[in-house]
Amino acid sequence: MHKLFLVLILIITLNAGEPMKQSFYDLEAINIKGETISMSQYKNKVLLIVNVASECGFTPQYEGLEKLYKKYHNEGFEILGFPCNQFGGQEPKSEGEIQNFCKVNFGVTFPLFSKIDVNGEHTHPLYAFLKKEATGFLGSESIKWNFTKFLINKEGKVVDRYGSATKPEKIEEDIKKLLN
Repeated sequence: MHKLFLVLILIITLNAGEPMKQSFYDLEAINIKGETISMSQYKNKVLLIVNVASECGFTPQYEGLEKLYKKYHNEGFEILGFPCNQFGGQEPKSEGEIQNFCKVNFGVTFPLFSKIDVNGEHTHPLYAFLKKEATGFLGSESIKWNFTKFLINKEGKVVDRYGSATKPEKIEEDIKKLLN
């Protein structure tokens, strides 16, 4: 009995250093204005999280994203845009320039965040979480390019991942299902 007790103490001690499984709502990010935003403020909402860039061939998707946002925002839908300069240097602008570019060229009103890394040693914790929850092609966690999209349900579970070529309007039916 004494040995069993010691073994249990050892197991508990060894596991004490392991972080508890993180939920989406435990994460935070800095918005484009420099404010820390907890993802918990998006509880009970359907989310589409997108890594964006201003000088990419997929940049016109901002228009489709904004249309979806305006159409479903009042039903509990949010889009969170995360600028990233890791793919061909296609987001060289400062936060202020990014915000202005998106507003002037595409009328973007959905929340934008500060520039982050989505791959590599400095991957933002939000993207580390998203990539683990929904792997890409052939099980790869890496983000392949700008405008990769993650769809999250009202419970904070990642339900799908879409590649850059998937236009926002192609995701509309999936969004509607999660809102109902």
